[in-house]
Amino acid sequence: MTTSSPIRAIVTGHTRGLGAALAEQLLARDIAVLGLSRSRHDTLKARFPALLEESELELADTARVAHWIASDALRGFVSGAQTVLLINNAGMVQPIGPIEGQDAASIATAVSLNVTTPLMLASALAAAAVDASDRRIVHISSGAARNAYPGWSIYCATKAALDHHARAVALDANRALRICSLAPGVIDTNMQAEIRGSGVEQFPMRERFEELKRNGKLSTPEQCATQLLDYALSDAFGQTPVADIREIAKPV
Repeated sequence: MTTSSPIRAIVTGHTRGLGAALAEQLLARDIAVLGLSRSRHDTLKARFPALLEESELELADTARVAHWIASDALRGFVSGAQTVLLINNAGMVQPIGPIEGQDAASIATAVSLNVTTPLMLASALAAAAVDASDRRIVHISSGAARNAYPGWSIYCATKAALDHHARAVALDANRALRICSLAPGVIDTNMQAEIRGSGVEQFPMRERFEELKRNGKLSTPEQCATQLLDYALSDAFGQTPVADIREIAKPV
């Protein structure tokens, strides 16, 4: 990819954690960002007033997402760009616990946020950026998509859905569109704190995640964002539809 090419990026959940680090680093690379979240990132907007656009959107409300997609906001943002990058980052780990204790409304919210909205945005991006010669879609996946964990049946299932979506989209063989469902590793975010705060009866493997925190084995959002963006903007991106950032050599 040449640095002279106009690049624009859409990041969901850009106000905290990995999403905030991704948005900040994209902006620092002089890449315009459209942040989609239920709130705004005021400090980031103050630092990059010309490059950051934001839409307040409850991403678990698929009717509202559909209404937003039907507007001209996305098409207007990507208009004229040669390269468009969508990072479906927003997600939730709840409900945690055995199947018999899972709240029906919480299941619906998790599926909407973790699966339905990312698939809606991916389709919308592919259609809206039809003039872009390079369209890239990153689903933020998880090791839980590829390994089952007790108490995480909903989270595992929703992340596995993103993996399989990427595999199927790759078979469409659209030469102007690349996609990858990318596991970012274990990151020190609010989600990790939420996991460590769950009861052992809900999540029997809690001790493993407590040990990662104690021994400093969690990567920072900033470290992960650098690796993820280096890969997402590299020529190697899209060669495999499902990947783990920890297994990818840093692009030369």
